[in-house]
Amino acid sequence: MKTYLLTAVAILVTCWSSAQLNPKIYEIIDQVSPERIESDIRILANFGTRHTLSDTVSDTRGIGAARRWIKAEFDRISESCNNCLEVFYQKNLVEKGSNDRIFENVWVVNVVAIKRGTKYPNNFIIMSGDIDSRVSDPNDNTSDAPGANDNASGMAGTIEAARVLKDYEFEHSIIFTGLSGEEQGLFGGKGLAAYAKEQNWNIIGIFNNDMIGNIRGVDGVVSNRDFRIFSEPVPPTETEQQRRARRFFGGEVDGISRQLARYVYRTTKTYMPEMNPMLIYRLDRFGRGGHHRPFNDAGFAGLRIMEAHENYTQQHQDLRTENGIEYGDVVKHVNFEYAAKLTAVNAINLASIAWAPPAPDNVKIGGIVEPAAKLSWDKVEGASGYKIYWRDTTSPTWDHSRYVGDVTAYTLEGIVIDNFFFGVTAVDENGNESVVSFPGGIIRD
Repeated sequence: MKTYLLTAVAILVTCWSSAQLNPKIYEIIDQVSPERIESDIRILANFGTRHTLSDTVSDTRGIGAARRWIKAEFDRISESCNNCLEVFYQKNLVEKGSNDRIFENVWVVNVVAIKRGTKYPNNFIIMSGDIDSRVSDPNDNTSDAPGANDNASGMAGTIEAARVLKDYEFEHSIIFTGLSGEEQGLFGGKGLAAYAKEQNWNIIGIFNNDMIGNIRGVDGVVSNRDFRIFSEPVPPTETEQQRRARRFFGGEVDGISRQLARYVYRTTKTYMPEMNPMLIYRLDRFGRGGHHRPFNDAGFAGLRIMEAHENYTQQHQDLRTENGIEYGDVVKHVNFEYAAKLTAVNAINLASIAWAPPAPDNVKIGGIVEPAAKLSWDKVEGASGYKIYWRDTTSPTWDHSRYVGDVTAYTLEGIVIDNFFFGVTAVDENGNESVVSFPGGIIRD
């Protein structure tokens, strides 16, 4: 009896330790400042226009002044933490005629700030905001285009996340970046994704923040809790062999971007339960695009985090009043508290992933015509254990889990493989979890 009780206690302690909450996450949430975000949004909007082909010489107007200010802000943040950020410009020349929005040659310049990981410095999780803005005519590079919500809000959130996370140490690297050329054809994202390939970066994923400040929808809905997470179902780079395997494994909604989206959903519901993350099963809004897409095109996981209730009178509009309606993306329409909440959503997910072990590789599944589901995976450096997740095949979220300890194979007795989807995460001694890895092979007995 004594041995049995000791074993039971040991199991309970193990289960508790695998599910413990990280108090540092609550610290991060509390440090995000709506006041600093408001200040940054006002500064960015006051550059007049940040059109990709606008003035690059002026110190007070145009995209050149805006990106220099962003770099200077990242530099100031770095100086405050003993040069903990690597800050630089990454640029590409986009030639006239590349599309109908590029009417002259232009350097598309991104601002990049890297907080290097201590254990996996070549693994990167990215938070991005767009630098550029526009009015009704996408080729109007001189009219006032304050772009307060689209997308000074996302850019300000990215800068604020850097301020909050700068003093923490992480195992994986975090990138905070301002991307240019979004309104002209996603050129900034294309440039940085290509640069990542050239540098052989291992991109865990990108959180693209595009409009995180509006709570009053054009449909009349007002909410400061709802937000959307857009993600594609499977990578466009999957091979024909992978596509054929999906016919038998399932996994039509279990690609790397969708797993990243589920991670954001779960972390948010755990630490910020007042928020309502909405998993949108689509690459982006209907017929529109964002800067996560070039990373998806390159085979990286990526998603778009944004407000749930858009107001189209305040997007891509000339500043004017018609029939009593004020058109234009100006500061007065931005809700800074809401932008801070979505910034916190980003920050806690960046931290959670950057603290966690890498996701398991070579996950396989078996249990054909058996009353059990079998899973195996490769051992992960830094993992103290593993957790198996499963869900109904029609469920959008991982609803069931079991911590299985420091093993590389496990059998879920009494759970029929045909009725569920399964995945595996790596867990460290502090309870930090990786993104779920979906099975990609069969266990052959």
